[in-house]
Amino acid sequence: MNAQDTYRSKLVAIDEAVSHIQSDQDVIVAQCASEPQGCMARFHIVGDRVQNVRVFSVLTLREYDFYMKKEMQGHFELASWFHAPGSRAALKAGTGTVTYVPNMLHRAATDRIHAHRPDIFFGTCTPPDKHGFVSLSLGITYEKDIMDHARLVILEVNPRLPRTFGDTQVHVSKVDYFVEHDQEVPSLPAPVPNGTDLEIGAYIADLVEDGSTLQLGIGGIPNAAALALKGKKDLGVHTEMLVDSMMELYEMGVITNARKALKPGKFLTTFAMGSRKFYDWLDDNVAVEFQRGSWVNNPAIVAQNSRMVSVNTCISVDFTGQVASESIGTSQYSGTGGQSDTAQGAVAGLDGLGKSIIACYSTAKNGTVSTITPTLPLGSAVTLHRAHVDHVVTEHGVARLRGRTVRERTRELISVAHPDFRAELTQQARTLGYL
Repeated sequence: MNAQDTYRSKLVAIDEAVSHIQSDQDVIVAQCASEPQGCMARFHIVGDRVQNVRVFSVLTLREYDFYMKKEMQGHFELASWFHAPGSRAALKAGTGTVTYVPNMLHRAATDRIHAHRPDIFFGTCTPPDKHGFVSLSLGITYEKDIMDHARLVILEVNPRLPRTFGDTQVHVSKVDYFVEHDQEVPSLPAPVPNGTDLEIGAYIADLVEDGSTLQLGIGGIPNAAALALKGKKDLGVHTEMLVDSMMELYEMGVITNARKALKPGKFLTTFAMGSRKFYDWLDDNVAVEFQRGSWVNNPAIVAQNSRMVSVNTCISVDFTGQVASESIGTSQYSGTGGQSDTAQGAVAGLDGLGKSIIACYSTAKNGTVSTITPTLPLGSAVTLHRAHVDHVVTEHGVARLRGRTVRERTRELISVAHPDFRAELTQQARTLGYL
C-alpha cells in the first residue's frame, strides 16, 4: 500500500475518532494554534459513558463543553499546564472540571510520561505530501514527545496550516487515525502597546546589544520591546513562542540570525501563533526551525546562545527578588510556562553576556496596588527563584538584582516602584529589617 492509500485507509469521522476515549484515560491535546478544535468540540458526546477522563492541554483557546459544563464533573477534567480565559472561567464558576499541573515547560511532556503513559494524543497537521509526510505545523512543544509514547495517535488534518520545518515531520504510517477538518487557523492579533508598554519597551531595548539572541513572548510589553528594537543590528531568535513581531523585525533587517552561536541563520522555536500573514510567511520557510520544547527550552541549551536575552512578564516581585508570574495568592491565573527555563538559561550563558529581563507595570488594579511588594501574597507560586533574577523593569526604570544583597535589591526595586508607593514601601522595608 502506498502512502496516499495508507492515509485514506486511516481517515475517520470526528465522532468516530472521539469514540476511542475510554474511562480513566489520559488524553493529551496539542496547544494554541495547533489545538484540534474539531475533535475537542465533540469530546462531551462520550461524557455519559466515561468516567475520570483527564484532558491535558496548554492555553486552551475555546470554551469546550467537556470542561465548561458542570454536568461533566466526574466525567472529564481539564488538566491545564497553563490556564487561559476558558479554564479560569470554569474555575470561577466552580464546575469542578479544571485543575492545574505544576511544571516547567521543557519538562512538561517528560514529567507527564513519567507520571502516567498517555493513552490518546489528539493533534493537528497539514495534509500529507507526495512522500507521505504530514507537518505538525505550528507546535511541537510537547506534542512530538507525547506522540512517541501515546497508545493511540489521532491527527486532525487542516489544509490551511502552514508546512514548517525542523522536527515537525511525521509519516502517515506513525499515525493511527486521521480526521479532516478544514477551518481557519486560530490567530492571535498583535496587541497595540499603550504608553506604559512603550516606556517599558524602551528600557528593555536599552539592555539589548547588537548581536544578541532573543526570547520574546506575546503581549503589550514584549510587542513594545520589539518596536523599540528597530535600531538594533544582527539580532537572533531562540524562543519558545514565535510571533508576528519577530517576522516584522526580520523583514526590516533587524533580525538576521547571522551572529547566533547556536544554529546561525535559523529562527529556533517550539511553537508559533499570530496572524494569517504570519502563517503564510512560515509556510515552507526554511529560515524557521521548530524543535521540541524539551530541547529548545532546556536551560542548558538556552545557555549556549551568544548574548542571550530572555524577556518575560510577571504579576509581582517582592523585595528579595522572588517573582510571581502565574498566581495571585492561591488563585492560579496562568502557568509557569517557559519563564524559568529561559531566564535561567540566559543568566547561565556560556559567554557570560546573557541577560534575563522580568517586566511588569509598577501598579495593578487601576493604580491602587503596587506590584513591587515587601512579600508576595500568601499562597503565591514563586515562578522564578530570587537567585535567578537579573533585571526587573517597570515604566520607572531598571532594577539590577543579579549578585546583590537583599538590602541592595530592596533599594533597587523601590526605585522602580510607582512614586505614590515608594514612601510606604521604604517604611515597610525598614520594619522588615531590609533597610
